[in-house]
Amino acid sequence: MDLPYRLHSFIRPRPPAPGEGLRLGIWQGTGTAATPEAVAENLERLDTVCALAAAQGVQLLAFPELYLSGYIVTPELARRLAEPVDGTSLQRVAAAARRHGLAVACPYPERARVAGEERFYDAIALFGADGSLLRNYRKTHLWGPDEKLCWSPGYLHPEEGEAFTVQAVNGIGVGLLNCYEAEFPELTRNLALLGAKLVLIPTAADTWALLVLIPTAADTWALLSNGQRTERPYPDVSRTLIPAHAFGNDCFVAYANRCGEETVNGTVMAAYLGNSIICGPHGDVLVAARPESSLLLADCIPSDYGPTHPAGTRYHEDLRPELYSSQRRS
Repeated sequence: MDLPYRLHSFIRPRPPAPGEGLRLGIWQGTGTAATPEAVAENLERLDTVCALAAAQGVQLLAFPELYLSGYIVTPELARRLAEPVDGTSLQRVAAAARRHGLAVACPYPERARVAGEERFYDAIALFGADGSLLRNYRKTHLWGPDEKLCWSPGYLHPEEGEAFTVQAVNGIGVGLLNCYEAEFPELTRNLALLGAKLVLIPTAADTWALLVLIPTAADTWALLSNGQRTERPYPDVSRTLIPAHAFGNDCFVAYANRCGEETVNGTVMAAYLGNSIICGPHGDVLVAARPESSLLLADCIPSDYGPTHPAGTRYHEDLRPELYSSQRRS
């Protein structure tokens, strides 16, 4: 697959050794959505990007939210395109990770039987460099009424296990969040307290969006919700909340978005901010994308960073959670 893109990098001559750090890659690109053909095309692109990233020594490669299906989905399309984590598409992702020798975070629409019912989740599958499944994370905080029509929130049922966990990639703790969850400081902090040195957040933040066209029983088209473009662009949190969460938690935070237009059967349905970014523990920007197809690379090495404050000042050590837990919303 011919794949024009711009490379943005903040890397050393050699990738970090195990336990030293992690060379992170983020793919920011355009794509098609909401059809089986789109899924096949996105899988082909994923394999191509894995090859490009592996040639740069990337140890963990991340894609945007709902990468396999595209973000533009409806309840009907979510059910049509969703797959189990061990389904055919995710097996191909695992094989790509194994073939190219790098971990892959691939967001996708998940179908699963939970608490006796078939449910659908906005999920992220994290595969190790050997193709093993390290984590399947289900989005817990759904954005807006339309996501709540498509997806179940994750981790409402005990059989799903813990919502927030940390996985080792190249010996470095990695925690996953999903899109809107970047805007909840408690979530990044929780992962950092669990040992995450990198919090990875795939997203689908748009500059505008049509709320999706869906076929009716009469084979005509209707609009989901109010059928209009969103009333305002999505806020760009990449230069505000993402650096702040990194600074406040002494960890790397990465935000992986789309850029350009997303199409469904040739119709443009959304355009994305293209604001992917990787921030360091001092709130510094290691690398950031412009709104164009890009591969971002950064060596995330915790030992490169000392304290942000005078000796003895540590946010995590000075927390008093017994006070926060006593608060009640009015």
